Amino acid sequence: MNLIEIYKHEKEGYDPSFISDGWQVAFLNYAEAETLECIEKLDIHYLTDEVFVLLNGTAVLIAADIQDNQISYDLINMQPGIIYNIPKNTWHKIAMYEGSKVCIVEKTNTHLGDFEFYNLSEEQKADLRRAVNQLITEK
Repeated sequence: MNLIEIYKHEKEGYDPSFISDGWQVAFLNYAEAETLECIEKLDIHYLTDEVFVLLNGTAVLIAADIQDNQISYDLINMQPGIIYNIPKNTWHKIAMYEGSKVCIVEKTNTHLGDFEFYNLSEEQKADLRRAVNQLITEK
């Protein structure tokens, strides 16, 4: 008897592993594109909150308020097993470090269209890197 379905994602990057009626669970595994140095933009979802759970490793969850191209960040050094919610209409990104794995829960097919990007300027990228690096060194 196989009543329990099993989903896993061992490769790098994002995979919406389980999609159901109205919601989905995805894995985001470390990939170079997810490192702090590679962050080029923030994203926002208008139709869903997005829940993040660090499974292992080190990751910083980044939320941002953007007013007239001025960005205020809310950063958190994620701890394993804690649920972090990014409410809809909130700019965000995650900075991952080698070996990290995150579980993401959100509305179905968010990755197919419910997003917009904000491209960071070189100055904004440098400010973000400084802020995240400071948070990590305080650890």
